[in-house]
Amino acid sequence: MYRCQATEHQENHAFLGLNARVAEGVRLVSRRSTLKAGLAGMAGLSLPGLIAAKEQAAKNGNGKRNKSVILIWMTGGPSHIDTLDVKPEAPPEIRGPFGTIATKLPGIRFCEHLPKMAAMMDRLTVIRSVDCRHSNHEPNMVMQTANLDAEPRINPEAEKYPAIASIVAKHRGPNDLAMPPYVVLNMKSRSHVAWPGYLGKQYEPLLGTTANGLFNLPADLNQDRLRTRHDLLGQFDKLQRGLDQQGSMDARDKYVRQAIDLVVGKKAQEAFDVSREPAATREKFGDHPWSQQVLLARRLVEAGVNFVTIDLSNHGASGTWDTHGDNIPPYGGIMNGLRPLLPIFDHLLTTLVTDLGERNLLDDVLVIAMGEFGRTPQIGTQGSLDGRNHWPVVMSMTLAGGGLRHGQVIGATERDAGQIKERPVTPGDLAATIYHHFGVPLGTTYDDNRGRPHPILNWGGEPIKELV
Repeated sequence: MYRCQATEHQENHAFLGLNARVAEGVRLVSRRSTLKAGLAGMAGLSLPGLIAAKEQAAKNGNGKRNKSVILIWMTGGPSHIDTLDVKPEAPPEIRGPFGTIATKLPGIRFCEHLPKMAAMMDRLTVIRSVDCRHSNHEPNMVMQTANLDAEPRINPEAEKYPAIASIVAKHRGPNDLAMPPYVVLNMKSRSHVAWPGYLGKQYEPLLGTTANGLFNLPADLNQDRLRTRHDLLGQFDKLQRGLDQQGSMDARDKYVRQAIDLVVGKKAQEAFDVSREPAATREKFGDHPWSQQVLLARRLVEAGVNFVTIDLSNHGASGTWDTHGDNIPPYGGIMNGLRPLLPIFDHLLTTLVTDLGERNLLDDVLVIAMGEFGRTPQIGTQGSLDGRNHWPVVMSMTLAGGGLRHGQVIGATERDAGQIKERPVTPGDLAATIYHHFGVPLGTTYDDNRGRPHPILNWGGEPIKELV
């Protein structure tokens, strides 16, 4: 049963569940627990498990093509009616303050502040009928999990449902054993992305940064201490090695060594170092922090990362695209909040697609740009003159690459952009398209803490037929 179509914005709910002073996780009550804690402490990830999964995926024939996804996550919910689903014939209070321009596709128009995307429309797909009626933000989980129950505001079990990216990490592993399978860049708040849930911490993302060409380690863990921790684990293992008759310790050691090489190894460090790009390439992307994150994402998928999510936001509240109105800081309204973002987004998306094409990577890298919902058809909500509230009924999104059929618009909304008129596309359809891209069987399941299987498409979904 669908909930109400629009929700009010709330400021103080997002961080109340972090329980920063509450002890959690593994308790050191035995040597086995000590080993678990040591492994989990390596950069916050159980990377040995990921590496083992990659080897198993290769044995199963799932590792032949270096498929990747770059998810440009427009945190906060970009206004569809002011960007990709313009309604120039609607009254001013609906169509908003922006003009419109023609695109490369006859009869298709975009917002005037997206000229580069308009000129590249033959290489893009815009979906104007994404059904996001169960989605919310803070946390932003439904669209990133394809699970309609993954809404923590109403379901206490929501955080247990795994991210699409974590499922890909489990069933594919990285494209290169020297790289992590799942990376999140520019994360302003933990609530902006989905996590592995039932799959376990070993499928959490590595949190990346362009600073100093490094990815982040916990504040109390530098590379020297990481090696020392590995040495300490080795000393513990000497106590058990004599009891190990099946070779499991040797196998585990192999994966641990590879995990250490990943975190401190040359290939990963170089991949995170944007300064290694030619000056002309860095200039092409531009020096805006978002553009640098997009360039870094391209470097990572080129080096072997499967799934990169970019938190395209400037602050850790509910996201920069959450344009409620100039009287509701820090969001701003459509003119002063949204307008400055659009030329930056227009440039970074089209530059990324062009760059991937020039490197012959576009068929293997699927680029997705989206948020968690659209905005109200009526402008001037919540006592503002120029803002739009959340509209978890319909939104627009953009796709490129991945070897899919592009140069099209899928679906349509009614005259006021408030309801889906034709061809609804669900979160499950989007997830099924991503799994199809990676070769993950749509009937795949994962187990919860009681060993009960759950389908990765528990609310259904099929690959978007217009694309595949």
